Amino acid sequence: MEEKKITTTSGIEIKELYTSTRPLTEVPGEFPFTRGIQKDMYRGRLWTMRQYAGFSTAEESNKRYHYLLQQGTMGLSVAFDLPTQIGYDSDHDMAEGEVGKVGVAIDSLKDIEILFEGIELEKISTSMTINATASILLAMYLALAKKQGADLKQISGTIQNDILKEYAARGTYIYPPKQSMRIITDIFEYCSKEVPKWNTISISGYHIREAGSTAVQELAFTLANGKAYLRAALEKGLDINIFAKRLSFFFNCHNNFFEEIAKFRAARRMWAKITRDLGATDEKAQMLRFHTQTGGSTLTAQQPLNNVVRVTNQAMAAVLGGTQSLHTNGYDEALSLPTEAAAKIALRTQQVIAFESGVTDTVDPLAGSYFVETLTDNIEAAAQLYIDKIDAMGGSVNAIENQYIQNEISAAAYQYQLEIEEGARVIVGVNKFAREVEGIHEVFSIDESIRTIQTAKLSALKAERNAFLVENALRDLEEAARGTANLMPFILVAVEAYATLGEISNILRKVFGEY
Repeated sequence: MEEKKITTTSGIEIKELYTSTRPLTEVPGEFPFTRGIQKDMYRGRLWTMRQYAGFSTAEESNKRYHYLLQQGTMGLSVAFDLPTQIGYDSDHDMAEGEVGKVGVAIDSLKDIEILFEGIELEKISTSMTINATASILLAMYLALAKKQGADLKQISGTIQNDILKEYAARGTYIYPPKQSMRIITDIFEYCSKEVPKWNTISISGYHIREAGSTAVQELAFTLANGKAYLRAALEKGLDINIFAKRLSFFFNCHNNFFEEIAKFRAARRMWAKITRDLGATDEKAQMLRFHTQTGGSTLTAQQPLNNVVRVTNQAMAAVLGGTQSLHTNGYDEALSLPTEAAAKIALRTQQVIAFESGVTDTVDPLAGSYFVETLTDNIEAAAQLYIDKIDAMGGSVNAIENQYIQNEISAAAYQYQLEIEEGARVIVGVNKFAREVEGIHEVFSIDESIRTIQTAKLSALKAERNAFLVENALRDLEEAARGTANLMPFILVAVEAYATLGEISNILRKVFGEY
């Protein structure tokens, strides 16, 4: 009888027994950082427990932020609604039916002032999941920090700002790729001088994985995009030893426990080599720092309490893989935005791992495991093949324009779904053990009246702001966009005059066009 072949989700064959591997010579906190970017890892400092939240209006999201801070979350992570992500104000025709649904609606600096009311920006680290309109949201955040009297040199946080994965996997882009890359490098340049502690991009594999990629593809396409950003910044004349320190990454953590741990270890090693090969000599510029979110697409609407176990498994893998920051999903997120009860359990999952499991007591607890070390090498080798192919095409921008990355993700997603439908891949409560019915009675819903509330706020704002200042600021921004000046100072002036997100985006649409 032929022995059953067992593979990871990326198709890497798992042997029955691992008995030897190369000698383990790598040291935590030293190049190539396979075992972690700090010598002492969580013995010195735990990861940031950063719960992603945002829905409805700024007022409602502000209440959730205060709730999460009271429960012990260590950093805020802002989810924005779809119109905000693609540069439409809440009163735009395209915004109908989407205002406040998948995140908070932000139309102007006024909304940001409400969103962070009672929260001192200098004392908290904020991550914002925003891409095409990242420059505008960052400008609003900095404008509020200035109003609070904060020192911008001390403001810390992250904007996702990763437009390449939007073309490849997610779809919330506005402008063509090359114009989008200009805005991104303008942000790199501006922040390196004015906001040195801000992470100017979070290069995201999360959405690549959510779109159906394998673990190897997630790693390869994310690092290939990272290389494209490094090269764009170098072409702008920026110093890699300065700007590379402000790049961070955002990975997904799925169900295959050891594959995910090996993926994170391989990611650090590969990025260290990529940055070194492009000229980085400062170790901090060679370090891959990353945030992890547990896998949203792994959550099931069937038997949703099973998701508590899935999220725990994924969170443990992220911690054993050495993440710097972690968001754990709510068990009810296959049904709706998370309720407060689900958000609390998600946060408590991280706290139990941190304070009760013992996995934080030593650095890289699985190092030296024959299996983990071999799997780390295998994943690195498989990801490198993809990166070499993309390099041969001229880099990520060309690979995306040629549809190569999108087609690879689609094929992997199709294969995964086929395996579930044929029963080759078991999803508990879906294609096996599916008899029990487990009801969740409380789901979180967003009222359609949010758009009416936001539209009224916009009308009031336009009536009370200084129209002359807005007009001047938008005219200056258009002129800068037609030239080569850094756009960030012009966007900041516009948001401080209370120009809306839609108005600023429309100026850039007018100059750059839409993709």
